[in-house]
Amino acid sequence: MQDLFHKNRPIVGKTLPVLLPLGLDKAYDYLVPEHLEVALGDFVRVPLGNHERMGVVWEHPEDREGPDVEPEKLKSIIDRYDVPPLPRDSIKFAQWVADYNLMPLGTVVRMMMSASRAFEPEKPVFGVRLAGARPPRMTAARQRVLDLVENGLIWSKADLSRQAGVSTGVIDGLVKAGTLVSVEMPRKKPVIPRADYARTELTEVQEEAAYRLKSVVEAQNFTVTLIDGVTGSGKTEVYFEAVAEALRQDKQTLLLLPEIALTSQFLSRFEKRFGCRPVEWHSQLSQLERGRIWRAVAAGEARAVIGARSALYLPFCELGLIVVDEEHDTSFKQEDRGTYHGRDMAVVRALLADVPIVLASATPSLESLVNAQSGKYRYIQLSERYSDSELPDLATIDLKKHPPEKGTWLSPVLVDAVKETLANNNQALLFLNRRGYAPLTLCRNCGYRFDCPQCAAWLVEHRFRHLLQCHHCGFATPPPKQCPRCQAPDSLVACGPGVERVVEEVEERFPDANLALLSSDMIPNITALREILRSITEGEADIIVGTQIVAKGHNFPNLALVGVVDGDLGLGQADPRASERTYQLLNQVTGRAGRSSTKGRGLLQTHLPDHPVMQALISGDREAFMNQEIRLRQQTGMPPFGRLASLIISARDKTAAVNYARMIAQKAPKSEKIMVLGPAEAPIAVIRGRHRFRILIKAPRETDIQAYLRLWLEEIEGPKGDLRLSIDIDPYNFL
Repeated sequence: MQDLFHKNRPIVGKTLPVLLPLGLDKAYDYLVPEHLEVALGDFVRVPLGNHERMGVVWEHPEDREGPDVEPEKLKSIIDRYDVPPLPRDSIKFAQWVADYNLMPLGTVVRMMMSASRAFEPEKPVFGVRLAGARPPRMTAARQRVLDLVENGLIWSKADLSRQAGVSTGVIDGLVKAGTLVSVEMPRKKPVIPRADYARTELTEVQEEAAYRLKSVVEAQNFTVTLIDGVTGSGKTEVYFEAVAEALRQDKQTLLLLPEIALTSQFLSRFEKRFGCRPVEWHSQLSQLERGRIWRAVAAGEARAVIGARSALYLPFCELGLIVVDEEHDTSFKQEDRGTYHGRDMAVVRALLADVPIVLASATPSLESLVNAQSGKYRYIQLSERYSDSELPDLATIDLKKHPPEKGTWLSPVLVDAVKETLANNNQALLFLNRRGYAPLTLCRNCGYRFDCPQCAAWLVEHRFRHLLQCHHCGFATPPPKQCPRCQAPDSLVACGPGVERVVEEVEERFPDANLALLSSDMIPNITALREILRSITEGEADIIVGTQIVAKGHNFPNLALVGVVDGDLGLGQADPRASERTYQLLNQVTGRAGRSSTKGRGLLQTHLPDHPVMQALISGDREAFMNQEIRLRQQTGMPPFGRLASLIISARDKTAAVNYARMIAQKAPKSEKIMVLGPAEAPIAVIRGRHRFRILIKAPRETDIQAYLRLWLEEIEGPKGDLRLSIDIDPYNFL
């Protein structure tokens, strides 16, 4: 296989494998027609059964012993798509992702081919320009259009009608009159960022960090650098200098963020530094836009791409740098349609392309910190905020000593702090990592609880949308006016708080304050979300109430107070990372306060003020807390000092699921070092009507856990009928 990725050569009149974007590991052999030239990585159209499919030429015939089927029985490739071939780095990356995560290779390739419009001929787009003839009849609307087009440029009808404040019918009338002529518009290419457009003035510490990053980009070989900087320390400005160096070398940069929808401020900062915005890649783009971006990346026209984890699978042809911002964020872990961790796969992507990668966070993951401490990663620390702003003062509110009034959720201590903040014309943020109005609705008369009919979970009340909803499967129903079991009218009561309930309390306590709610349930799209963030940034909101999306790197200049409504919420989970995650989340959200000239403070409502997480936050001694977490992981052999994998078995029939899970467990290869735990019913035992059982595999760090699992899976019969078996390497979700 050492010759698999040599320089592409045309193949004519031979047999070669084509990998299809299906849930299979195997490529199919096809004949190459005499009239067609194809090479490794080319996208081709091939027959499969009674259908035609798109696939990728996966390897040259001399790298194989021969086709699996006699040549006379093989079908021929129909055609080659007129798009750049899949780069060799991408081919190697696909194979690595599939091997490591035990995913079918075709599933990974499907992610690389997700932009279906990229493989269709681009349809011409027509606009209008001035033809010269004056219309026989003039109106004020027509004159506004003519004033705009007199520069001779080509305008799209949409832009022209918007700028002139007229309907497209006015423009069509001018075309009919011969005043405007319809012409094909040139294809838009992404604007190339300029490395030295407007360099930010950096502090001495930041300059040193930027110099180190530029050096690794200049070297153009694989290195991993962790930037560990407190909130507001200027991490973004520092790694922008690495991006600038990649641009100077005419290389492409990939910037990964956990929540691409939350990047409006980031985009503005990028534009201010480089003169234009980067190319965006996320799930809410139209197929037409995705196709254009895919082609631009493949052709090297897109020099800086910002995206969610799926951007890793774009066909970069001249990749020179990868940046993973908020590298600790659990949103980088994909758990459906193939499991993988975006941060870890980004490191592999950089390794295979032999380019540097930068990981940045104010609260780095324990795994990254251990790699930095061991010397595996280069380590840059930024311990002070930019522009002399100070870190917020943090304190706990012991809810046993200062409980909220009956029927409310805010302690009098927090209420007084909000009043003081508003009196000083500053903003306050109230954080609760729970969507909806209440996590449980029950009947006070008979005790009936509203459960999801498809999941082992309660229905969450969303009072603002008048719904009871399951956050696992999406089932939703309007709340009834009486109890379904005892028929008692007006007997339903909401138990526990969600952000909507906090909003209700804030509106009662502070009726004159302008309120902004940041919760994914209440925001229809990216545009609406970015408008809310803009209004907060510009001081139009006095009080912000939000879930975890408020913790993701925002800069609210006037924010002086952060109040955490329930600091204990993440601590009661059966998850080895529960303390680490809670610390990261609360550190990030309280770090939003006091990032400009305003002195910030954070108040954490808790029933456990002596918990190590709370003590670490209040003392500011992250190092002691993380070192303790590292020791605990080391003692118990948990990641990164050990390895985990999980098998999830599910079926609509509980007996079938548990019997299949037991059969799998019985077939586990014997090993003195590897522990097989289970099967056990998953904490959320039913999702979407499917009963779930888990088997957890725990092994020493040096173990080839994938080889063990492959050996194991060879001994069992694959799932049939309704049964499903999924594999999660390095699991992050234990529910």
